[in-house]
Amino acid sequence: MAARQSISLAFMSFGLHVPRKISLSGNGWRGLLAIFMIMALVSACEGKKKKEYVERPVEKLYNEALDKMQAHQYGPATETFDEVERQHPYSVWATKAQLMAAYAYYLGNRYDDAILALDRFIQLHPSNRDVAYAMYLKGLSFYEQISDVARDQKITELALNTFKELVGRFPKSKYARDAKVKIDLAYDHLAGKEMEIGRYYHTQRQYLAAINRFRNVVENYQTTTHVPEALHRLTEAYLSIGITDEARKTAAVLGHNFPTSEWYIDSYEIVEDKKIRITKEDVPWWKLWGDDKKPAITNVNANKSQVAKKGGKAASTSKEDAPWWKIWK
Repeated sequence: MAARQSISLAFMSFGLHVPRKISLSGNGWRGLLAIFMIMALVSACEGKKKKEYVERPVEKLYNEALDKMQAHQYGPATETFDEVERQHPYSVWATKAQLMAAYAYYLGNRYDDAILALDRFIQLHPSNRDVAYAMYLKGLSFYEQISDVARDQKITELALNTFKELVGRFPKSKYARDAKVKIDLAYDHLAGKEMEIGRYYHTQRQYLAAINRFRNVVENYQTTTHVPEALHRLTEAYLSIGITDEARKTAAVLGHNFPTSEWYIDSYEIVEDKKIRITKEDVPWWKLWGDDKKPAITNVNANKSQVAKKGGKAASTSKEDAPWWKIWK
């Protein structure tokens, strides 16, 4: 009885005719369930009211978006910048709003949205004076997503290509200098990935595969910091498969280009089978310092032979002249 009353109230609340007899068995429950689902959808649609379109001056919209961005409300800021373009598509501020919306996406760590917005800006305004900045921001959006060398480096390649395009098209722009620095860092990261794979092959004794990776670093990433290690690993791999001549040539190249590198010392030791690096184990336990680091002992009586010009008294000994082992007079 209570169930029938609640169903009748539900019908009346939506302005529907209440049937005289409500069947609660079998298909009756299915029909009522379908009716309630439709009612819920209708009420949900009624609850969501569309945002009323109100045309506003472009200056007010643009300044409001800037205020939101300065308050770190990057999501609402992008919506307001998009509203500037929607309400005033032929305004100068609409072009600026496109770029600022991409910048707000970047600040909000929404890098994929920023890249899409920047690509759209570059395609729509190829001759705009801010294209160099758009390309730089696009490169940064890729660069911020670069992960550890153990992961895939597709993002690193995209960042590298974007910065190279920027330097090629706008070599004198104020963004080119920082782009060149990030190009070097991206190359270093890609070389690190090759070294990571080469080291794995080397530990698995797959020396030919390791040699290919190390040679790739030496030939294609010559300005990176990984070249000395790559040459040393090549020397090790050549020796492991018995190609002694190539090992000696590689070690010679390493010694010529990086004579003070620790990797050259390691290569020289394994090629010549000589130990030239002095370790802590090679130093006797009783030797506290080397011959060049012994404390200097000053002769106290040396000053006694020097007589002052007046008075005939020996010159006084200062604290600096006293021996290190003399505590009292």
